[in-house]
Amino acid sequence: MNWINSVVRPKIRSFLRKKDMPDNLWVKCPETGQMIYYKDLEANQFVVPGSNFHMRMTGPARLKALFDDGKYAALHLPDVPHDPLKFRDERRYSERLKDARGKTGLNDAIHSGIGKLHGDTVVAAVQDFDFMGGSLGTGAGEAVISSMRAALVRNAPFILFAASGGARMQEGILSLMQMPRTTVAVEELREANLPYIVVLTNPTTGGVTASYAMLGDIHIAEPGALIGFAGPRVIEQTIREQLPPGFQRAEYLLEHGMVDMVVHRHELRGTLARLCNLLLHRRLGAAAEDEVRALAHHPAEHADGAQPAEGNAGGGANHKGNGLAVSHDEEPEADEVLTNAPGNGANQQTSHNA
Repeated sequence: MNWINSVVRPKIRSFLRKKDMPDNLWVKCPETGQMIYYKDLEANQFVVPGSNFHMRMTGPARLKALFDDGKYAALHLPDVPHDPLKFRDERRYSERLKDARGKTGLNDAIHSGIGKLHGDTVVAAVQDFDFMGGSLGTGAGEAVISSMRAALVRNAPFILFAASGGARMQEGILSLMQMPRTTVAVEELREANLPYIVVLTNPTTGGVTASYAMLGDIHIAEPGALIGFAGPRVIEQTIREQLPPGFQRAEYLLEHGMVDMVVHRHELRGTLARLCNLLLHRRLGAAAEDEVRALAHHPAEHADGAQPAEGNAGGGANHKGNGLAVSHDEEPEADEVLTNAPGNGANQQTSHNA
């Protein structure tokens, strides 16, 4: 009898029991309530087919969609003190970090990679909103700076996908100091004459908007993205006035000159490739023109085989003054696309934070 109860009956129940369904098999559109099969949503780059609502994407999913064949080499980002202030509110900050790392598989809110975009080497960084709301702390700030300097070393354009709720309060003044630090890194890109393109996704707010997210050469916004410093509800409570329809949304900001273009996600990769190509060709053309002018003033030196003091025939960017000078006598190391991107996925979200 014990054998029947302990072996036979559990096996019969296991055959008859309904299999558990994965939590993310169906995804609900925050805007219309439409239910979409996850695989269909993934194949559509996480854009809801009916409403055209742009769901948030994870960092690995963004980079996989950006680079040629979905392949890129993930950047090794520097480690920083995990809990410098030993902060605690309802929970310890160290426990919140542990949960966020387990949920996303990332060390902090930034995921960066190097790959090819239509054959050209590009460095890109993505803020993952699932990691503590994409908040800017010392780890995220160091990751942004390291990614920008990786673009400097490789003489490549830098693309940033911004999504953030602002500074990370658990790190206090250390978090706020990342705003000027990242701004200095942006200036290094500018001095090196390298393109810096920012893609503003939903939502981009707080200290990130007040620093490197609005310092790009070109600002692209995804349709319907919330972009601003303070949220609409906070502004309404402060000024005690009703805000206009669509306030702080991508289309509203485009009409008022705050962003350069609003681009659908299906067209984003091609748009970024054209912009990088255009900006790089302008830079190379200007460098070549300067060299021709220099040679016109020193024809004898060139005839004797002497090379110009500055610049080169390939039009490489001048890194002078940014601490990352590249020798013109050596070829830069070729970028290797080493790994396939990690698994694709969309950040889950609900209507109250969409």
